[in-house]
Order: sequence, then C-alpha cells, then structure tokens
Amino acid sequence: MSTDLTTGRDQPHEHAGFLERIFAEQQAPLVRYATRLLGDGERARDVVQDTFVKLMQQRAAAIDGHVVEWLFTVCRNRAMDVLRKEGRMKPFEVGQLEETSAPGPRPGRALEEAETQAIVLRLIDALPPNQQEVIRLKFQNGFSYKEISRITALSVSNVGFLIHTAIGRLRTEMAAQQP
Repeated sequence: MSTDLTTGRDQPHEHAGFLERIFAEQQAPLVRYATRLLGDGERARDVVQDTFVKLMQQRAAAIDGHVVEWLFTVCRNRAMDVLRKEGRMKPFEVGQLEETSAPGPRPGRALEEAETQAIVLRLIDALPPNQQEVIRLKFQNGFSYKEISRITALSVSNVGFLIHTAIGRLRTEMAAQQP
C-alpha cells in the first residue's frame, strides 16, 4: 500500500486491492465469530458488512500491521452494540457446529476425527460465554493473548486465566468422554 506524500492519502487503486484481499481472507472468520456472538447468521452478516464499511473509511496507515485484529475488534464492538440494543445477551447455542472439511488419509480416521471434533465443539459450547469467546479467538482464529485482550477489552492475564481454565475443563470433560 503506498501513500501519496502530498495528501497523506492512500492510493485508491492499491487500497481497493488491499480491501479485496482482506475481505476474501477475513469475511468467513468474521461471520463465524459474529454468528457465535449473536446466535444469528443474518445479523452476523450485517455486522460484518458494517465492519467492512468501517474498514473502507480507514486510512491504511492507521491500521497497517494489525488489520485483522482491528476487524475483529470492530466486529465484536458492533455485535455487542446489536445485543445491547436488543436489551439482552444471547448465550451460544448448544449444538451449533462449524462446518469443517479435513480429508483424512483413510475414511475411518476421518470419521474418528470428525466425531472427536464434534465432541470438542459440544464441550466448548458448554463453557461459559467468556471462555468460549477466548477459546475460539485463540484456537479458531489464531490470535495471541495480547490480541485477544485488545479485541475483548480484557486484561492479558485475564485472557490467559480464561484460556487456562477452559482448557483444563475441556481436558477433564474429554477424559470423561473416553471409554
């Protein structure tokens, strides 16, 4: 992304390419994240659309190096605004599973992995909402504790505590699931 030094504005044609790339890479993870927060795919897509509209209004230099974190933060804030407007927070729906596709080397193994993944996702759904959110941000979206802290407005130590507690609970529950 280059910036016109005389005006301080981003070059429009390069900014458009940047936006297209970011949209292609981040739309699905943002919709998944917003759907989890809102419990509704339609409202989630609206929130993500609002998020990308705000991105188009930003100067690239202002978000350079942390655009994905910025997107998730804006998306989360917009989703929280929607929930506040409704006057209630919706818990994550038990049994909602993300679509996955992970072809395995043999059919039996792929089935075992799918069953294990379904169990883990059900166990995650049983966690308190704040633990669900940080677990998904960490392991589904790959954010660091510091990035999760900025996205959720929790302290880094609180993020670490929530993740540690959630993982401990998931391990205990997984062990109980094993024959």
